[in-house]
Amino acid sequence: MNKKYLGSNFDDFLKEEGLLVEAEAVALKRVIAFQIAQLMESSSISKTAMAKRMQTSRSAIERLLDPSNESVTLQTLERAAMALGKRLQIELVDFTLTFNRNDKREKKSGDKQKRSPNRTRSKAQW
Repeated sequence: MNKKYLGSNFDDFLKEEGLLVEAEAVALKRVIAFQIAQLMESSSISKTAMAKRMQTSRSAIERLLDPSNESVTLQTLERAAMALGKRLQIELVDFTLTFNRNDKREKKSGDKQKRSPNRTRSKAQW
């Protein structure tokens, strides 16, 4: 049995294999697609209505909501946010952030400030 990764976390493994950035991008796309779908559902907005609000096609909405489709542009995300009465927010974060065993973020430097794994923040958190 290979004990190289015994006791390490999955992010460390992905980083060593050169897959961490890609895995995080896929995960982020899935989260965004899920959030948009949830907002559409809670607001009773159909895909057709969303397409009209965004001035695009229904097939473009299908691509936007497809968690495996990585070709969504920032412009499309911004238009989707506006169509849902939201504002798109993107932030750059340090690579030093990791998830601990309780799925909370904490800085490796010893700073114990924890945040939710959800990458979006409300105005009150800023």
